[in-house]
Amino acid sequence: MIKQVSFHLTAKRRGCHLVTSEVLSHLPRPLPQAGLLHLFVQHTSCALSINENADPDVRTDLSQIMNHLVKENEPYYNHTMEGLDDMPAHAKCSLFGVSLTIPITNGRLNLGTWQGIYLCEFRDYGGERRIVATIYE
Repeated sequence: MIKQVSFHLTAKRRGCHLVTSEVLSHLPRPLPQAGLLHLFVQHTSCALSINENADPDVRTDLSQIMNHLVKENEPYYNHTMEGLDDMPAHAKCSLFGVSLTIPITNGRLNLGTWQGIYLCEFRDYGGERRIVATIYE
């Protein structure tokens, strides 16, 4: 059986944000005893990731690393009409990716002890982000 829901994550400022609880709040209940959750963000200037869920310094450090790797206002950018943060956001999105697949075991997401779902927002004002969640049972 396949179930699919779409929902919006609340608008976030630029940075990496732990959104595991927010994602779970939108999923149909109960989750299957065994299956897969596929998450897809329908935007090209943010990304989804799984990473450390305990120390908030990880989120700050990831944001700083990405801003160091992909800088704004580079003279070789052609796509500049949507603001200084737009083209770098597209590049960062491609580096991180727009989807995740997470196993479901015993009716729960089978994340590791220190793992959480991140929304990585690469725009200063990205707005709400639309997610398509597909549950495979």
